[in-house]
Amino acid sequence: MSAPDSVHGRTPGHAENHAEPPAQDSPPTRAGWALRALALVPRGHAMHGYGLWQNRAREQRSPLYARALYLDDGDGAALFFCCLDTGYITHAMREGVVTALKCALGDSFSEERLVLTCTHTHSGPGGCSHDGFYNIVTPGFVPEHLDAVVNACRDALLEARHCAAPTELRLVAGSIAATVPVAWNRSLRAWRRNPEATPLSAREAHLAIAREMQVLGCYRDGQLCALLSLFGVHATCVGNSHNAYDGDNKGYAAASVEATLRTQGVAAPVAIFAQATAGDVSPYYHGPGQAAARRKIRGEAEFDYARANGEHQARHALALLAQGGTRVQGPFDGVLTYVDFAHQTASPRFTGGIADAATSDPCHGTAFFRGTPVDGPGMPAVLGMLAGGAARLLRSVRLSPLAPLTPEARAYYRQLYAAQGPKPILLESGRKRLLGQRLEHLALPDIADPMVRELKQQARRGALRDSALVPTVLPVQLLRLGDTVLVCAPGEFTTVAGARLREAVANELTGHGITRLWLCTYCNDYMGYVTTREEYQAQAYEGGHTIFGQWTLAAFQTRFAALATQLARPPQARSHDRDMRPAPAPAEELALRSNLPVPVLA
Repeated sequence: MSAPDSVHGRTPGHAENHAEPPAQDSPPTRAGWALRALALVPRGHAMHGYGLWQNRAREQRSPLYARALYLDDGDGAALFFCCLDTGYITHAMREGVVTALKCALGDSFSEERLVLTCTHTHSGPGGCSHDGFYNIVTPGFVPEHLDAVVNACRDALLEARHCAAPTELRLVAGSIAATVPVAWNRSLRAWRRNPEATPLSAREAHLAIAREMQVLGCYRDGQLCALLSLFGVHATCVGNSHNAYDGDNKGYAAASVEATLRTQGVAAPVAIFAQATAGDVSPYYHGPGQAAARRKIRGEAEFDYARANGEHQARHALALLAQGGTRVQGPFDGVLTYVDFAHQTASPRFTGGIADAATSDPCHGTAFFRGTPVDGPGMPAVLGMLAGGAARLLRSVRLSPLAPLTPEARAYYRQLYAAQGPKPILLESGRKRLLGQRLEHLALPDIADPMVRELKQQARRGALRDSALVPTVLPVQLLRLGDTVLVCAPGEFTTVAGARLREAVANELTGHGITRLWLCTYCNDYMGYVTTREEYQAQAYEGGHTIFGQWTLAAFQTRFAALATQLARPPQARSHDRDMRPAPAPAEELALRSNLPVPVLA
């Protein structure tokens, strides 16, 4: 299933193939591009993505890069776009890059028009967040990793700006043929709950995704020199048994295009392969016999598979651009605001008329800890069932009228469980409790799991007392490139959730000169997943990792739609909040979980 990329509802499945000449009086568009390697030394820290204690970087398989684009409409508005070969973007990364660019460029730099995103490779550095939870397995915060990321982004973006020159930009979109083995929906049972879903058999999971790729091409003297591709598929071809940094499918796609362009005489090409709706999309076959099929691809074969998957994406991007496209004509623009998604009431427009639908403090469900069946299995099924039963028992006790709770606590839990719906909550990430127990008092023995042991140790030493486990104040951003708007969303959106988000933004921009909406995910911060409410009820992995509850998507639709109304106004008439930011982690607590000893594994 694929959603229209246009505010007019154009059905995808073909490439746009028309290029209009620029208006005679329009200033020339300027663009630049550059890449910089992440200066990482693999020293045994756990990589970000699989969340497994043993998935540690001890060698470098392929280079990891920051790839940057600088776009200037010639009339004073510049856009900065950087994609990292990492599993996530964190506020610490973005804050460091913003500070560096402000220092270098002064008032000419606008934070609202900077996008940081990532390929979501699961074989990239961990330890780059000031929040606690996603760093637990690393273990802790690794300042040298964050410095490497920030420095590479800064240098790539400044070099892209420095080498900017008159450039023709073209946009094109078209679907990857169903016969190309590039992506499958890994949560078909949840996907089928959506009213948008079409009848598909278990063998047709490759059709339950957005197969359309969107591409921006950068041309000088008629020659393609750089591109940005958006297509959603997890970068999990390289599994969790390896110990090397690797760019996975998106990294191999970029390398393939750059090698092709170099053979055509391009001196320093840059190819960015970023993500769209990858939340429920796997690069591996899903359907009858999926486990056996996955077992056949092990060891070195996983790297070959990643390369092949990336080359499918690379070939499609180049084929689309070979057919032409629509020339980008200004203006360029951008709006950015931060929203506390733990305390949002969603508009009835996006809740089916329910007026009091609200989010809550973040919670991780048992499905999150059980993982995904093919890409990343987690805790054993039996343990997951026991944890789910304990979570449901705790819920019934807390909601009982006989529970010995204060009125404030009773009201809190009623709101929490109303927001979280059917999720069996294992970790209350906001209040830092696991099955109701404070982290430092967990009854689970240290030998049960090394991640549990590390979590308890950090909590006991006071490293997590006032620090957030996961971010809740998150960036919402829209960029405009002429008649195209790029929706820049944090986290991982499922196929249908992403389509609904685009529609919510499109409805606010009708009549304002916008003809297409593209979605880029994993932008500017990371907090987990966003499913539709219907998918959430299934409590597959994606629903268990939708931390703000069953109205998370509706809250994002509400806030993105509101921001779209601001983008439609002249800059001087905009009134969105430009000041809110996440609270900084307490310096003394960050120090307690920084540069922790790396475990030696047998």
